[in-house]
Amino acid sequence: QVQLVESGGGLEKPGGSLRLSCVASGFTFRRYGMSWHRQAPGKERELVAFIGNTGSSTSYADSVKGRFTISRDNAKNTVYLQMSSLKPEDTAVYYCNCRGYLAASPFDAWGQGTQVTVSS
Repeated sequence: QVQLVESGGGLEKPGGSLRLSCVASGFTFRRYGMSWHRQAPGKERELVAFIGNTGSSTSYADSVKGRFTISRDNAKNTVYLQMSSLKPEDTAVYYCNCRGYLAASPFDAWGQGTQVTVSS
């Protein structure tokens, strides 16, 4: 059973930093790209960052480029999102995601989400 569990959210002041973690299980983590998404109240869920299976390729939404860093530790089945220079507009529920195929069947797995609130 594919499972993703996020942690690390919380309340932070503008300009502060947080690191989110997402621990994966139920699939061979090192074979799949991973992504972080977020959804603010009243808005659609949006892609924040993506990392390839080896960690050598990454991409970011323009709104977070230069402030957020996605990384992964394949030995720990964990993907991270280091968030710096946080802004109030970064307030959202953050989700990690993995999609692909297992035994020729497609899957699209999401974690339960972790709340990030940026406020003074």
